[in-house]
Amino acid sequence: MERIMIIGCPGSGKSTLAVKLAEKLKLPLIHLDKLYWKEGWVESSAQEFSEKLEKALEQTRWIIDGNYGATIRQRLEKADTVIFLDYSRYLCMERAIKRIIFGYGKTRSDMGDGCPERMDLDFLKYIWFFRKNNRPGLAEMIAKTPEKVIIIRNRKEYQCFFKKIF
Repeated sequence: MERIMIIGCPGSGKSTLAVKLAEKLKLPLIHLDKLYWKEGWVESSAQEFSEKLEKALEQTRWIIDGNYGATIRQRLEKADTVIFLDYSRYLCMERAIKRIIFGYGKTRSDMGDGCPERMDLDFLKYIWFFRKNNRPGLAEMIAKTPEKVIIIRNRKEYQCFFKKIF
């Protein structure tokens, strides 16, 4: 596990897991949200984001968290391990709402500078419909390399994964 890619619905705990694994495995940590978002919630252009990501992927060791569907294949080619946090929409929604409530107005360390936590109904809709709209595409892409995929579907599987790693 030298190049780890973590994907899953927002609120599934991708960034939390990435931080824990980066500390344990001494891997450089790359948050896609931090690469993508500019100050004030301004989006990077596709070219700008792609260039930042390509530079990050040139490193020999890393852990990257985030989805950004247009870049999944690019990351899959370089990753030696893919962790898919495949939790229920209810758990992801609960976590996202808690994150909004308790972090409102604060910028998280995994987010672009000057992008404070906010209430965003489109984001909550994205979470609610992730399993229907986004999961099938993710599942199809990672199914092509099952030997490097770890799917975690619930807290028990998460704990078992951690016992193996730690």
